[in-house]
Amino acid sequence: QSQLVESGGGLVQPGGSLRLSCAASGFTLSLYAVGWFRQAPGKEPEGVSCISVSGGGLNYADSVKDRFSISRDNAKNTVDLQMNSLKPEDTAVYYCAASLRRSPPYYSSIYYAYWGQGTQVTVSS
Repeated sequence: QSQLVESGGGLVQPGGSLRLSCAASGFTLSLYAVGWFRQAPGKEPEGVSCISVSGGGLNYADSVKDRFSISRDNAKNTVDLQMNSLKPEDTAVYYCAASLRRSPPYYSSIYYAYWGQGTQVTVSS
């Protein structure tokens, strides 16, 4: 069974850091572009970042640029999202998703075929 599993979420104070990881089972994640999305309570889902199949294409939403960094480790079949300088408005459930396109738009969920169950990130003092 093909699935994605996110980990690394939790409660952190403003200004703190978290590292989310997206692991694939049942398929080879290195053949897919991977995006991270988030959804805060009462808000529409938001594309956060995307990494291309090659790893050379990195894209970020303006709201997280210069604070978040996406990377992939093909040997481990994982994609990570390093989140620094976290703000209360970063609080959301974070999802990773895999796309068969080599470099899909980070902001549009329609290009992503496989989704994880999500991990909660709460930024609060």
